[in-house]
Amino acid sequence: MTADGSAAPNDPSEETPGQRADRNFVELLQGLRVAVTGVQVLFAFLLTVPFSPGFAKIAAADRRLFYVALVSAAIASMFFIAPVAQHRVLFRQGLKEPLVKRANLYGLIGTLALAVSMTSATLMVVDYLFDGPLPLITAVGTAGLAAWLWFIEPIIHRSSN
Repeated sequence: MTADGSAAPNDPSEETPGQRADRNFVELLQGLRVAVTGVQVLFAFLLTVPFSPGFAKIAAADRRLFYVALVSAAIASMFFIAPVAQHRVLFRQGLKEPLVKRANLYGLIGTLALAVSMTSATLMVVDYLFDGPLPLITAVGTAGLAAWLWFIEPIIHRSSN
């Protein structure tokens, strides 16, 4: 059943543009639910860190990393939540297709911001725990893995089809 109450076609090629937009939006929101949960847990944790006793002992460079992690988690959360908020504002205005396109872009931006937050938070913690090259190696590995899994591999697969 689609949002307009009609039966969804079995063959996607038989979808109307409105049905396709409805299906695409539902699929997009399902994916964003996973990301939203992760970024909200990370963001909530980051909001508590400055109030822990050990935070006063971290170096200025780690404070800057913390700032990057915190702000990028906030940005990711906003971009992941924006499609739902915009859907409420635009409800029944006949603007589902532009909303789906914008929501997809917001999902990509949110994912990039989440990768920045996770990488900078990991770098901050590993830098606090260890001296030497290990923090930077870990951060490069974390960023590289996120880039590969979330962006590069799907782009390669997309371009090969």
